[in-house]
Amino acid sequence: MRLNKKIKTNELFDCTTPYLTDLFKDAEYPWEMLPRIKDYIKRLIKTGIPGYKEISDGVLVGENVKICPTATIEGPTIIGSGTEVRPGAFIRGSVITGENCVIGNSTELKNCILLNNVQVPHYNYVGDSVLGNYTHMGAGSICSNLKSDKKAVVIHADRDFETGLRKIGGILADHADIGCGCVLNPGTVIGKNTSVYPLTALRGVFPADCIVKDLNTIVVRVQNK
Repeated sequence: MRLNKKIKTNELFDCTTPYLTDLFKDAEYPWEMLPRIKDYIKRLIKTGIPGYKEISDGVLVGENVKICPTATIEGPTIIGSGTEVRPGAFIRGSVITGENCVIGNSTELKNCILLNNVQVPHYNYVGDSVLGNYTHMGAGSICSNLKSDKKAVVIHADRDFETGLRKIGGILADHADIGCGCVLNPGTVIGKNTSVYPLTALRGVFPADCIVKDLNTIVVRVQNK
């Protein structure tokens, strides 16, 4: 059975966060959003978001956001309502999240988008990446965003996509779940509702509704009736 490797933005994400919909609808492919994040956030900070307030220069947060005093947040950044930023988190700027996310202890974020209910709770690195609704990254899993040869990242789906970008991390569709200690090599795409076993090194595009046990063992998830 041939599994369809979906790659378009509207195939991977259901973006209902009002201040993010314009960014998502204008991008046919998700990596097209990455160079736009910084200026997009700056425009939102300038115009404002109802119920959000600027707590420091270039850092806009929603209601009921919990930020540990030992976390570091650099602008431009927008933290969605109900989000928790735990001890030692390092947000390096050009980061925008939806609501009810968890940015965990010693987790580092830069130039990335998190939709609603994303959990990056323990020792994660997420750079130049897009994480969909309800995605979860297990402890110590990271998004590697730069190839060793420093060349532009190519997305290897049913055909190759030349992105022209040197830095692309992981693209996790809605409800993707990454096990502990995984490495997403540059330009890895995980489909909707797909889970990945711990300690897996990932490369390429993985279909929706599957369980990835290793690069050569991908099984279709059994749907409960």
